[in-house]
Amino acid sequence: MKVSLPKGTRDFLPAQSRKRKYLFSRIEQVFQRFGYVPIETPVLENLSTLMGKYGDEGDNLLFKVLNNGDFLAKADEQALIERNSNRVLPDIAKRGLRYDLTVPFARFVVMHQNEIYFPFKRYQIQPVWRADRPQRGRYQEFYQCDVDVVGSESLMYEAELIQIYDTVFHDLGIPVEIRVNNRKLLAGLAEAAGVPGKMMEMTVAIDKLDKIGRNGVLEEMVRKGIPEGNALQILNDIDLAWNELEDRLLTSQSGTLGVSELKQVWNYLDAITLHNPVVRDVRLARGLNYYTGCIFEITLATDKVQMGSLGGGGRYAELTGVFGMNDMPGVGISFGAERIYDVMDELELWPKDLDRQLDILILAMDEACLQAAFPLVSSLRAAGLRADLYPQPDKFKKQMKYADAVGTPWVAIMGPEELEDNQVTLKNMATGEQQRVSIREIPDKIH
Repeated sequence: MKVSLPKGTRDFLPAQSRKRKYLFSRIEQVFQRFGYVPIETPVLENLSTLMGKYGDEGDNLLFKVLNNGDFLAKADEQALIERNSNRVLPDIAKRGLRYDLTVPFARFVVMHQNEIYFPFKRYQIQPVWRADRPQRGRYQEFYQCDVDVVGSESLMYEAELIQIYDTVFHDLGIPVEIRVNNRKLLAGLAEAAGVPGKMMEMTVAIDKLDKIGRNGVLEEMVRKGIPEGNALQILNDIDLAWNELEDRLLTSQSGTLGVSELKQVWNYLDAITLHNPVVRDVRLARGLNYYTGCIFEITLATDKVQMGSLGGGGRYAELTGVFGMNDMPGVGISFGAERIYDVMDELELWPKDLDRQLDILILAMDEACLQAAFPLVSSLRAAGLRADLYPQPDKFKKQMKYADAVGTPWVAIMGPEELEDNQVTLKNMATGEQQRVSIREIPDKIH
């Protein structure tokens, strides 16, 4: 049997896992600094929870999980004969892997509304799954790092989330541009172009502007029922200068409200100092259907690495409503941890000592030394050192090869002479220098 992994998934070796834990830890520290609390939700959600929340394209990317046992027993036979997967699906699959963390969070809020307080500020760092075509920076299994606030319409939270983005990327050393738009402004563009009923089709197409270009977006809008002249008007409008765009939207109630909300967010931002540029970008659409207000996206601000969006999010007004809980507005953002990891790798932004597995490794030259070294390694661990003991008195060359492999900066060699004098020979692996020291001196010598 050929051993392999499902496409779009990865193993992580120890060095990679240490980097990932460092990344998640730095992000989590910022979340906590801003007063967010952690929650967790299951890998599996009912398909009734997930379906219809991400648009048609999102629904197609959901991983569906077959029912237990004979999953075909209750399937529609005619649908099977016709190979109609949409009709068969409700009979054979009731659950799916979560596509993101936001919809499960909305379900969580509805189920636990009497156990939490509002505004409720949560963060969540867990894996999600999408049946997307794997490519560089895009995987079928990946982690999301989300922060959301529910229970408040205050635009202060939009500014706070922008500040969280700014803080995290500054702490990690990654230069970014924080792009901001408002879905109400986009609705205004559809109204101004005479196609108010085609706002969703318009935004899904505009969201692909960087991928398929202006002509591709035009073709998609026309294909989705927007007349070519109206589609051209939309494309011209998104190229307008900001003041010209405001004038263009004066006749649209939605557009005017979107412009007003962005101005309020900027009033908050003008009062604080940020490290990365924040720009209003009318081309930003964010294709997911549930956004209703401000939307955000993070792009890399360096030519040294080519990478897609490093994060995104926005405000939603009706997400909990589909689960039976109305009047629960929310806003949230997500960090694309996998892409951030790849960027940090290429820009070599990891701390230099992150790969260090041990502070010291003890090498015993015979069985008596091994017996004596076991309580020694325990005492070093109790002193706060990352210490290990080679498990048998092999040849010295073999033990030193292992020390090189694990990258320990120090080895403590215990032979019969050292054991008799209650000492070790301490060797600096970087310089090759070594000295005899008493056992109790070890922590001070290697700090």
